[in-house]
Amino acid sequence: MTDFAARRTMMVDTQVRPSDVTKFPIIDAMLNIAREDFVPAAQREAAYLGENLGLGPGRVLLDPRTLAKILDALAISNDELVLDIGCAMGYSSAVIARMAEAVVAVEQDEAMAKEAQDALALAGADNVMMHTGALNEGAPKHGPYDVIIIQGGVVEVPQALSDQLKDGGRIAAVFIQGALGEVRIGHKRGTHVSWRMAFNAGAPVLDGFGRQAAFQL
Repeated sequence: MTDFAARRTMMVDTQVRPSDVTKFPIIDAMLNIAREDFVPAAQREAAYLGENLGLGPGRVLLDPRTLAKILDALAISNDELVLDIGCAMGYSSAVIARMAEAVVAVEQDEAMAKEAQDALALAGADNVMMHTGALNEGAPKHGPYDVIIIQGGVVEVPQALSDQLKDGGRIAAVFIQGALGEVRIGHKRGTHVSWRMAFNAGAPVLDGFGRQAAFQL
């Protein structure tokens, strides 16, 4: 029988801590959330590998290092509302739920959303609300949000999502340019989001997050 608890500890010790992620809430969440419960049954043995885990066409579970470093850069506090875009089967939302006041998790794949609902309930993540709908539309009726995290690659972030971020809020996404990618953190001031590069990472570009077509008369 696989000792997943030992694998969790190894993941934190070999992938998270060496990436200069040392904040207790992140380490604690990643040690306590059973990542193997948030992947397809056939992928459980691969749940703790240090690479993106394929979940279907154009979808991945971000590798532990990337998620941990995003959370480190965002510094989520326990009074904040977080929008988790592309939560897939709910792992990221379960981790974030241990740091935030509440999480709204968005997934457009209905089968994955149902799996997420079950896995989140099993994990006791009762401060996560599942929203099934298009990823690039977010969940405006539950916002605005202190923090938005996009769990996959983007070429551009749709204005509809930026509009759901509070003034002073933060947003994180993996921006893809050709074969290269980098995580950027955005800070909203008024109606404008200013981005800065945080670190290199990769992920498939999510449906609806490619280059936005320019408006033409």
